[in-house]
Amino acid sequence: MQVMEKIVEQGLLYDFYGSLLTRHQQEIYEKVVYENLSLNEVAETEGVSKQAVHDLVRRCTIIMRGYEEKLGMIRRFGKIREAAERLKLLAGSGEIPAEQSALILKTAEEICKDLES
Repeated sequence: MQVMEKIVEQGLLYDFYGSLLTRHQQEIYEKVVYENLSLNEVAETEGVSKQAVHDLVRRCTIIMRGYEEKLGMIRRFGKIREAAERLKLLAGSGEIPAEQSALILKTAEEICKDLES
C-alpha cells in the first residue's frame, strides 16, 4: 500500500470508528495521523518509547479495520455516495421529464449533503 493510500485509509477509518477508541488512543493516533508528528516527537511528549507509539498506532488501525470488516460503514458510505452521483447524472441526462429530473436531483443532493454531515 502506498503512503498516500495508507494516509487516506487511516483518515477514513478514524472518521468512522475513531470515537470507539479510548481517549488516549485517540490522542496518540491524531498526533501521528492528523498532526503528522513523527513517532519520536510523540514519544517524547508522551514519555514513552518510539516503539510504543508505533505499536499503538498499528494496533488502533487493526482495531478499526476489524470494525470495518464487521460493520462495513465505509463500504456502505461509498456505495450510497456512488448511487447518489448516478442519480445526479440521470437527472441531468435529459432522458426523463424535467419535473421528475428536478425531484431526483434534489433528492440526490440531499443524500450527498447528509453523507457529508
